[in-house]
Amino acid sequence: MTTQFVARQGDVLLFKVGALPKGAVEVKTKGDVILAHGEVTGHAHRIRREQTEKPSARIFDLGAERYLQITERVALTHEEHSAIFLEAGVYRQAYQHEEKRAEITRVAD
Repeated sequence: MTTQFVARQGDVLLFKVGALPKGAVEVKTKGDVILAHGEVTGHAHRIRREQTEKPSARIFDLGAERYLQITERVALTHEEHSAIFLEAGVYRQAYQHEEKRAEITRVAD
């Protein structure tokens, strides 16, 4: 599977991939697609989603990996960052971590 870096918005890092991997399971969401919540601020990296039969953005999990499937151009927004526009395709979301002495934690907004 080919991977290409596409975008970074705060602690959200996206790589474009060729296709959803086998075994990926859709995460059912109500309303907007949230890629990450800010534990400190309560803000969110989100793709606003209209309530339609065929949503333009869907999330899939495969173990510890998360994938985003986009069917038409969408905006990834956040209260403290500029919007990023994503074209149709499949993206793998990478989680960034920070090391604090002996402790390794996921980056939080």
